[in-house]
Amino acid sequence: MSDGGKSETFLALRVADGEHGGFNQTVVERRLDELPAGELLVEVDYSSLNYKDALSAQGNRGVTRSYPHTPGVDAAGRVLVDSSGSFQPGDPVLVCGYDLGMNTDGGLAQRIRVPSAWACRCPAGLSLREAMIYGTAGFTAALCLEKLQLLGAQPGDGEVAVTGASGGVGSFSIALLHYLGFSVVALTGKLEHSEKLAALGARRVIDRDTLQELVRKPLAKPQWAHAIDSIGGDYLFSVIKSIQYGGSVAACGLAAAAEFAGNVFPFILRNVNLLGVDSVELPRSQKQRVWDKLAGEWKLPGLDTMAEEISLAQTPEYLTRLYNGHAIGRYLVNLNAT
Repeated sequence: MSDGGKSETFLALRVADGEHGGFNQTVVERRLDELPAGELLVEVDYSSLNYKDALSAQGNRGVTRSYPHTPGVDAAGRVLVDSSGSFQPGDPVLVCGYDLGMNTDGGLAQRIRVPSAWACRCPAGLSLREAMIYGTAGFTAALCLEKLQLLGAQPGDGEVAVTGASGGVGSFSIALLHYLGFSVVALTGKLEHSEKLAALGARRVIDRDTLQELVRKPLAKPQWAHAIDSIGGDYLFSVIKSIQYGGSVAACGLAAAAEFAGNVFPFILRNVNLLGVDSVELPRSQKQRVWDKLAGEWKLPGLDTMAEEISLAQTPEYLTRLYNGHAIGRYLVNLNAT
């Protein structure tokens, strides 16, 4: 194991301004003394790809202000050094959210240095690899499901709609809901992947464009008991307009848009609840509780089948796929693969 010496080098994905416009993504060799300040130095074994990483890799200044930069909002590895005394060398830890991969060099690298307060202990029932198969996507799906349950959602209520069903959050939302006994309807723009969604637990698969037909209606026919939405925009409010009396919608994304045209009718006529879900700034104690749940009572069978493993060298290609909306499911990055 590394001693964390300043002269040590490691591999990392770096995104930088291109000579002729745009941004270049290359794997480079870096030194530890080039990392940002922080008490905790981690040897990263696994990361994963998320939409936020794709935005950062394309030079989106709303996600990352300055370049060169290393994306990666997820990291799982073992502690090399912790000057705060919170962890011991060799401890398995998970770092997800906060500023990792946004304006702090992220998990698409063999080393990260961060504040120790950003790290959770990897639960005994979860390997580092399994944790990154979940990653921020699976973690966020679990948060959405918890929010629905907090408002009283139960399997007997009726069907639960999941938008962005073929993406990371959507895939895990389907799998977790099905595992806990809910009947799931998947809404996707990629009907060619209907069989995969059915294998995850979707009872029905619907073209998400059917939601576009509802945009101009002040209220739609109630179809679903609850919903998890990861794409936002008018899709989100079309789902809200289609929720049964007293139902809830957990909203966690904006892949389609950050804004929507809405009205108060679903809220005051059907008692519908719109629940915001954030995985980034959630207090560490709450993050640890959810990770413990994903390692225990909510641990999905067949996790290995829910992600495609890639190497660090492959990440530019897969980040482009993600950015262009061509990604399916989860991509697990093995930082030690050649």
